[in-house]
Amino acid sequence: MNRQFWTKDLPAAAGILLLYWVLHLLGVGCPIRFLTGISCAGCGMTRAWLSVLSLDFQSAFYYHPLWPLVPAAAAVWLLRTRLPKKFCTAFAYATAALFLAVYLFRLLDPNNPVVTFAPETGLAARGIARLASRIHSILQ
Repeated sequence: MNRQFWTKDLPAAAGILLLYWVLHLLGVGCPIRFLTGISCAGCGMTRAWLSVLSLDFQSAFYYHPLWPLVPAAAAVWLLRTRLPKKFCTAFAYATAALFLAVYLFRLLDPNNPVVTFAPETGLAARGIARLASRIHSILQ
């Protein structure tokens, strides 16, 4: 492994894992959904991987059909200095396009219980509503 992995990549990955662990302990879950009330493109990925660890692949695909891309993306990221730059770029764009397509499909499906669109439940909307209520009560 190269020096960049030990000095930049590993500490960054550890920091992200620590952040998500703290959010989990606080009961937040997905920070995007918590703030906006709208599921993110990766919504269901944690549940998918928990299903994979239980060897329940049907549930894994139900929670997020792109779960197999995670180890592939990790491998490309770790090997990015040894792989052609064009390959890494194409892989990143293809992965992003797949996630966007699956996200839109799931978001537009009203019967999909995994991905939801409820901005009124997000922290931002609740904060704005509370602020508007206080301003309204002050002005009366």
